Amino acid sequence: MDALSRRFYVVRHAKAGSRSHWSGDDRQRPLNKKGEKQADALVKLLQPFSITEIHSSPYHRCVQTVQPLARARRLEVKQSDSLAEGHGLAGLSEFFGDRSLDGVVLSTHGDITWELVEDLVQRHVVKAGEGGFEKGSTWVVEVDDGVPVKARYLPAP
Repeated sequence: MDALSRRFYVVRHAKAGSRSHWSGDDRQRPLNKKGEKQADALVKLLQPFSITEIHSSPYHRCVQTVQPLARARRLEVKQSDSLAEGHGLAGLSEFFGDRSLDGVVLSTHGDITWELVEDLVQRHVVKAGEGGFEKGSTWVVEVDDGVPVKARYLPAP
């Protein structure tokens, strides 16, 4: 990583209960047992990396996904509507474009993760089919001047 690059860890929330079986406000839908295990395992998965901040969609399942990591790193989870469903790449770009941020975890949703992967492919940062966007997975994205220049996929734990 060169001196100008900054690193982000884009985490798709871990497994949550089925949307169709949840009768309450979808923003409050929690992780299921497997999701809780994935959230706990994220601590070990990201252990080798320097993490300075943790930001999350305000949706409960996204916050729950990074809570064990936040506890382990003694960081607070900062909630951001920019990472909520439907905000697309624009939400991530707000973080990628902020030169004061480096080593930041961004906990978000499948639609945003899918758009990120599509963007990485279009930019020839990764090849089509390289990596994915499964629940609980992480993309380690290196950014120069707000633009992803390198990315590595970490499968869900």
